[in-house]
Amino acid sequence: MAGAVALRGFLTRHSRLLDCMTITTCMSARIRPVQTDCTGLCHDFFWKTVPVRTLHLCPNFCAGHNKWSKVKHIKGPKDAARSRMFMKLAMMIRIAVKEGGSSNPEFNIALANVVEQCRGKNMPKASIEAAIKGAEKSKAGTQHTYEARGPGGCMLLIDILTDNNTRSLQEVRHLLNKHGAALCEGARHSFMRKGVVVALGEGVSSERALELAIEAGAEDVQEMDDEDEKPILRFLCGMSEQKKVRMSLEELGVRTVSASLEFVPTAPTQLPQDQLEAAFSLIEALNDYTDVLRVWDNIQSQS
Repeated sequence: MAGAVALRGFLTRHSRLLDCMTITTCMSARIRPVQTDCTGLCHDFFWKTVPVRTLHLCPNFCAGHNKWSKVKHIKGPKDAARSRMFMKLAMMIRIAVKEGGSSNPEFNIALANVVEQCRGKNMPKASIEAAIKGAEKSKAGTQHTYEARGPGGCMLLIDILTDNNTRSLQEVRHLLNKHGAALCEGARHSFMRKGVVVALGEGVSSERALELAIEAGAEDVQEMDDEDEKPILRFLCGMSEQKKVRMSLEELGVRTVSASLEFVPTAPTQLPQDQLEAAFSLIEALNDYTDVLRVWDNIQSQS
């Protein structure tokens, strides 16, 4: 009943913004979209005549409120050596310089985004500058993405930067086999490449987060905690809409932290506790390997 009352008030205040989209709210631990019964207020209009776009607000992705995100967003970064994290950020700088063709963040948006991530992780300014200078001189290596099936059938994408792909492939295959996983084709189909704008979420209610997403033109908004357990909002959008959404959010008074392209799961997999722990051990082992930049997974949050 409370949800219906809240939605009734929201629709009344924002009827113009919502006249061409449907709304679903992910309420269950399985993140299943649930259509809210508004006692006939807008059923015919929204559910029958204009099913154009669906916007989700997914509170169950919040770190600290479910087992998987607690492991992925809190335990991992706190247990990992800071120097290793900075090393991987430096590798990302090398890729950005190579792909963007410039060591000047003002002329290389990919580099600017990575530098912003470095600052968000409190990487010293001197280290960032050294990484940029080193990227101009170093042998850049090549980037690869390996596809794998992990414990319980979860899907993984493993971003690699290496100067010897054969060596890296052998090591990754060894780590996968050791943890009951294997390389496989088709894992990429469980993900979609999206623009992600991260903003501070302190003091922002779920209803306000949804309003901001609509007004900024985002496709989705997720409430989460970062590795320091501070609330953040992740606004998902098309890759070409990333800059526009970020600018719109800032015009609305939202303080954005970073903007990047990410692999977002389209087919989440929920794992029982034993397989969840096995998946974490595998991902931790992969992240320990120096050639690994990042591991993407489609593991769904648990309540």
